[in-house]
Amino acid sequence: MSSVDITTHSTIVILDFGSQYTQVIARRIRESRVYSEIVPFNLSADRIQKLQPKGIVLSGGPASVFAPGAPHPDPAIFSLGIPILGICYGVHLMALQLNGSVEFSDRREFGPGTLKITAPCPLFDGLPSEFAVWNSHGDKVVSLPPGFQIVGTSENSPFAAIENRSRNLFGVQFHPEVAHTPLGKEILENFLYNICKCRPDWTMGSFIERSCREIRERVGPDKVVLGLSGGVDSSVTAALVHRAIGDQLTCIFVNNGLLRSREAETVQKVFGEAFRIKLQYVDASNRFLERLTGVTDPEKKRKIIGEEFIRVFESTALELKALDSKEHRYRYLAQGTLYPDVIESVAIAGNPAAMIKSHHNVGGLPEKMDFELLEPLRQLFKDEVRQVGLELELPKEIVFRQPFPGPGLAVRVIGEITPERLQILRQADEIVVSEMKAADWYYKVWQSFAVMLPVQSVGVMGDQRTYENTIALRIVESQDGMTADWVRIPYEILAKISSRIINEVKGVNRVCYDVSSKPPSTIEWE
Repeated sequence: MSSVDITTHSTIVILDFGSQYTQVIARRIRESRVYSEIVPFNLSADRIQKLQPKGIVLSGGPASVFAPGAPHPDPAIFSLGIPILGICYGVHLMALQLNGSVEFSDRREFGPGTLKITAPCPLFDGLPSEFAVWNSHGDKVVSLPPGFQIVGTSENSPFAAIENRSRNLFGVQFHPEVAHTPLGKEILENFLYNICKCRPDWTMGSFIERSCREIRERVGPDKVVLGLSGGVDSSVTAALVHRAIGDQLTCIFVNNGLLRSREAETVQKVFGEAFRIKLQYVDASNRFLERLTGVTDPEKKRKIIGEEFIRVFESTALELKALDSKEHRYRYLAQGTLYPDVIESVAIAGNPAAMIKSHHNVGGLPEKMDFELLEPLRQLFKDEVRQVGLELELPKEIVFRQPFPGPGLAVRVIGEITPERLQILRQADEIVVSEMKAADWYYKVWQSFAVMLPVQSVGVMGDQRTYENTIALRIVESQDGMTADWVRIPYEILAKISSRIINEVKGVNRVCYDVSSKPPSTIEWE
């Protein structure tokens, strides 16, 4: 599905000028139970009007409004009669395009500041006359467009908040969407509810109901195939599509021999037995391990795994299609594409947003496979996907499981991959997971796992001299995986994990803890 039917609920459209916080704006609005959609900054006023938004937000951006090629919106948006909130770069654009003045400040504002409310404004209803805000800008408004008035000032800006009440146009120099603006949620909700008259009708229950209806209407009597990895996204996609069309869905689960301990059994038990989803299990572990024999280069590992996965999946899918009848055929391929994937990968001419893709995901499926894509989660953020999973009664262990790289344990076995080294890593990793859960830390961190190093060292076990392998522990906290810091985990938990690995995993006599952040290090070691 290309999108959800946004005409059924209140919608806020966010014009993206490339800010690192654009997705944060969208998330904050959705947290207030109002649907938000990010669109290119240059989307025409006519197309915006067809989306029937209750309001428009102009995001911040890294550029100066005076920079060559700086992104500017269609000026006709200000005449649509739709409430608009300009944030940082957005307020500069609003002032400039409506005949005010903006100039580059010789004293830039980055970091904390204080906003002083100077006149009543619906944006700040119920808020104190002074409160902390977060700034990140160089330009500043120096004269107002006709019809505007000042409603707030800061240390470096006499025009920190402005409004044209009669046209429902508002602008703030600071960033209400970030956590460093403590009352930012209240400001955004004043815009949503008081100014835009939005209804708080964006819930995951309503999303499931609407999505199931759309899936049934689109698929009709045809059938759907889905590549199930056991991760959150594909699992929730499987549960949602199955809720909509039942046995018209078949999931393909490929065991590439690089899975965690008991992964294959867990997936088959949850989806095959508990949910009664038709599951095609393919044990291709020997095939993958043969292709990886002697390979040590990380990029080559990923490429081999991605290519082999495509071949296995494609051949299995074609076997299913061979069973097609004229009335009921496998026509659709369901995927767990999420909203950040859509935002980051869409190629829109002139879009200033940074394009960031994770290099740990297994490569995409062949473009020429004879399937139409079905992507029911493509409008959701990760936290919303987890909420959908809970609504669909998926187990907590799947809904809140930590991210796992597409190439599996291949990027956690440093150097050559052998069945023996994989077995050592699986046992060590299982201990890490079990002890983190026992200590009630597993769901508090972003990721916690073991890494098998190509390093042997001398040890003493009993009265015997040993020369065995080293396991590194990696435990990090993060919001989205783009940046991360190592967790100051209690020493007693580290001690327990280390003791168990050394005592229970044959072939390991040393455990180390990785205390590097991202950047400069990555979360995964390869």
